[in-house]
Amino acid sequence: MAAQAPAPVPPAGAPLDAVRDAATGCRACDLWEHATQTVFGEGRTGAWLMLVGEQPGDREDLTGAPFVGPAGALLDRALEEAGIDRRAAYVTNVVKHFKWQPRGKRRIHQRPNTEEIRACRPWFEAEVLRVRPTIIVCLGATAAQALIDRRFRVTRERGEVRPSELGPMISATVHPASVLRAPNGDAREAAYRGLVEDLRRIAAQAAPSSARSDR
Repeated sequence: MAAQAPAPVPPAGAPLDAVRDAATGCRACDLWEHATQTVFGEGRTGAWLMLVGEQPGDREDLTGAPFVGPAGALLDRALEEAGIDRRAAYVTNVVKHFKWQPRGKRRIHQRPNTEEIRACRPWFEAEVLRVRPTIIVCLGATAAQALIDRRFRVTRERGEVRPSELGPMISATVHPASVLRAPNGDAREAAYRGLVEDLRRIAAQAAPSSARSDR
């Protein structure tokens, strides 16, 4: 593993765009060596909702934007159905580089380890400091265990809203990619309905009325 260097996070007074620019040169772990680019979060400061996944996928690595692949499309649909204005959310990941291994011509996702998550933590904290969300929603077990508790179980505790040192509130639900991986159509529909219901439940407790969509 390459020697780690401190993440070059700008000081607290620097704007979000400066943090995003600085993240392009991060070498705090070795994931950058095999990734196309850093994939930073997207959205506006002051967003009431911060959605946090595990890491960028293949499409995100190529485009440089988070949640633009199939899982992102499903998340957008679930947010709309839950009555959440997607423009009111900030979307990011706990790890900013794509971790993968080759399988033929495909690049297969690999789960980031504890050291890689820890190396990327300063970037996430810099995002929280500037966005100041009312609630952080972890998408999937990796994000939830990194940001809530390493013993957190999404299957048992999903949709629960609790206080957090990172901000006023935090919660978790399944990652939209897990919905797509369900074994058949019925299972995918049930998983999708569960995701929408979790988002509705979270929004009912945290969203300002101005952030709701008309649907």
